[in-house]
Amino acid sequence: MNDRNLWRIGSSLCIAAAVCGIAGCSQNPYWAVPGPGGYPQATMPMNSALGANASDPNASQLAELSRRVQLLDDNNRQLHTQLAQSEQQSQVYREELDLVRKQLSDSTQQLESAAIAAREAQTQVRGFQASTQVRGGASIQPNTNLSQQASRLNLGGLPVSQEGDRIRIVIPSDQLFAPGSAQLIPQSVQVLDPVAAQLRSLFPRQRIGIEGYTDNSQAMAGGAANSHQLASAQASAVLDLFTRRAGMPLGQFFIVAQGANQPSQPNYSAMGRAANRRIELVVYPDQF
Repeated sequence: MNDRNLWRIGSSLCIAAAVCGIAGCSQNPYWAVPGPGGYPQATMPMNSALGANASDPNASQLAELSRRVQLLDDNNRQLHTQLAQSEQQSQVYREELDLVRKQLSDSTQQLESAAIAAREAQTQVRGFQASTQVRGGASIQPNTNLSQQASRLNLGGLPVSQEGDRIRIVIPSDQLFAPGSAQLIPQSVQVLDPVAAQLRSLFPRQRIGIEGYTDNSQAMAGGAANSHQLASAQASAVLDLFTRRAGMPLGQFFIVAQGANQPSQPNYSAMGRAANRRIELVVYPDQF
């Protein structure tokens, strides 16, 4: 090989060494580094160093502890979530329990009120049915001879019946009112004046109920309320005649609106409906 070729090879190696230095060829794991005394020394590959660290028992334990800490954190978050849900459900149960307690308290109060009302009603009934009533310090005995008194009634063909200790007088409404009206017709006084006179004479102290009845046509036309309103208005008209025209005491009477309830005849025919339109006077043994 001549001198020219040797020169070319040497130049190439110098250039390569310079480029390698600039490009960082010192990163080569086997690149010689200065050792003691300045002589080159071979270095250990990085893979070998990492392998040594990976095989370190302390590193493995640290990794295992880190994994367990992560699991504990996850479990802690789940427990907090479950605890919050349990608290929310407990609040719902508490509110439902408070509502049930309130409803129970309201029901208890209603039952107590109903029991009190029932006792008061029983007391009133017993007082109403008592054989003796005291008014103004005087003891008034009820008339126990109503049957004998009833036999003396002469009401021009009006039906009179006795039910236990009560006397019932039936007056057809068509003799007193126009159909569907609570206004007394002029002919009504011819029926009611004799009745009022005999009641005033034979039963001056007896309690008398005025019961109003209608047929079912009013109930079908305007409902049960309409039927009861008509019956109440008709009974009130009879009461007004007894107290204003006949001069009987207002405290002797009370009215009951039966409406289409308790028909005396089926409402299938005109005759049956006419029989159901009626005013009934009920004389009680109790005195006012």
